[in-house]
Parts: sequence; structure tokens; C-alpha cells
Amino acid sequence: MTERPARPLRSVLFARGDDPESLEKATASGADSIVADLEEPRTPYSEADRERGRAVARAFFDAQPAGGRTLLFARVQPWSTGQTLKDLRAVMGPSLGGVLVPKIQSPTDVHAIDALVTCTEVEFGVERGSVALYPILETADAIRLAYEIATASARVAYMGGAISRFGDIHQAVGFRWTADGEETLFLRSKVLIDARAAGIRYPISGMWGGDRDDLDGLRTFAVKLRNLGYYGMMLGDPVYIPVVHAVFTPTPADVAYWQDLDRLATEAERAGTGPIVYGDPNQGEGHVVHIAHVGSARRNLAWARDLGVI
Repeated sequence: MTERPARPLRSVLFARGDDPESLEKATASGADSIVADLEEPRTPYSEADRERGRAVARAFFDAQPAGGRTLLFARVQPWSTGQTLKDLRAVMGPSLGGVLVPKIQSPTDVHAIDALVTCTEVEFGVERGSVALYPILETADAIRLAYEIATASARVAYMGGAISRFGDIHQAVGFRWTADGEETLFLRSKVLIDARAAGIRYPISGMWGGDRDDLDGLRTFAVKLRNLGYYGMMLGDPVYIPVVHAVFTPTPADVAYWQDLDRLATEAERAGTGPIVYGDPNQGEGHVVHIAHVGSARRNLAWARDLGVI
């Protein structure tokens, strides 16, 4: 499937959508993306509290510039609650980049949210189709149907396994969280392949469940996610951002290597000579450069450009 246009998001930081201080702190955090949470910013959360929270969210989104550096999402209530439209009306506008869709069970949920978002775009004079959808896969049904969910709407630009220590996916699957993450490796891998097959360029994974001050544990987990093929992760605390951004940003050495392969291939193609070799022959597969190596290098350079690294 053709990849859908989307910018890479190393960090997707959740903030209470009903709390101006939480939103202000998130805005100043340097996160690539912020999620104003209207679904469950705290517990308990009465309907009167929700109405006050929507007013806070409305003021926040109205104050943000359209097309800003930080991509702004809102997490709304599931369409099955009958309350989604109220939440959408509180956040819809030119600064809204996308909607996180919780408690997804099947493509039917995506169809329903898509329709509600379209109606709200029209109501608020926002360009139709401009607001992205980001399904949160936190049920067994959603994990099972990840590909079908990702392809249920052209709006779906981001997706990944919503792994967390105590969240809904823990209840749905019954795993016991460990810092090593072996218990969720299949879930993360399955969703990653489904997302990529559906054309999602930059899959995002779930949260770090360890102690807030265990930054070494966070770094180890984030490296595993990047090694697996993820380009970012959800975060519940701004303190994690420097570590996560460092892991999900290509290094200068990475960029230099990809640029070398791109240059060597371009020169060889122009001159009609070959084979292309690079570095120490002891590198094995990495020494004799093939078209797949060049394609990977150019793809990674595009990622670096999308991040603004080059």
C-alpha cells in the first residue's frame, strides 16, 4: 500500500485536557506532539467536570497557531459513549492535528469516528479530511484487527501498540509487565507489521511502565523499540523527552553513512561503473553495496530530513 504522508513523531506526550497548567507544561516541554486528554484526564470525572474540562480545552486549542511545530492531538471519548461529538466540538479548529481514538474494537469504530470528525470539520469550517486519526490499540480485538483498523480510513496516519503497565491492554491480555518487555514483544511486533503493511510510515509504540527516575530502563526500552522498527513512543511525563528524542533521532554518524552510500550510488549510476564497495571488507554484507542498501540509506535520509536533522 502507498505510504500516507505524516511527519515522524518521536514523542507523543499526554497532558490533562482539563488542566491549563498541565497543557502549558506540555507545550513548553519540547515534545513533538501533545495529546490533550478529554477521555480520562483524572478519575473520577463527572459530567459537570467534563463540561468544565471542554471549556479549558477550547481555550487551549483556540490559543494555538495553526501548523505549529508541535502536532496537537486530542483524545476523545469512544463513539460508543454517545459523547464523542461534545469532545470534538471542544477541540476542532485549525490548530487540531488529529484525534486519538480510544477503546477501538474494530474498523466500525474508525468509520464512526471518521464520520463524526467530518461533520465537525464542516461545522467549524476546517478543511475536510485535514484532521488525522490515531487509533489506540488497547484491546485484544484491536490487536487482532490492527491491519483492518489501519486501513479503515484514509485519515489514519499514526498507529502502534498502546503498551502500558496498568492500562486497558494489560486488562485485555493479562500479561505481567517487566522492564525487559518480553511479555509485549509479540503485541508490539504484530501491530508494527500491520501498521507498515497499511502504509503507516512512522509507527509509534506505547509507554514506559517503569519508575519515573529509571531513565536507564527507559533508554533500554526505547532502543528496543527503535531496533524493532518504531519511530517514537507515547509518554506520560515530560522528563522522558530528552532520552526518547536521543534514541529516536539518527546520529551524525548514521547520517554520514547514509549520505556516503547515496553519493557512491549516484556516482556509480552516473559513470556506469561498479561494483560499489564501502569500508572494511570484514563488514561482510555491508562491504559490497547493493540496491537494497542504497534504498535503505535514501529512505533513512528522508526520515532525517523529516525530523529536520539535515
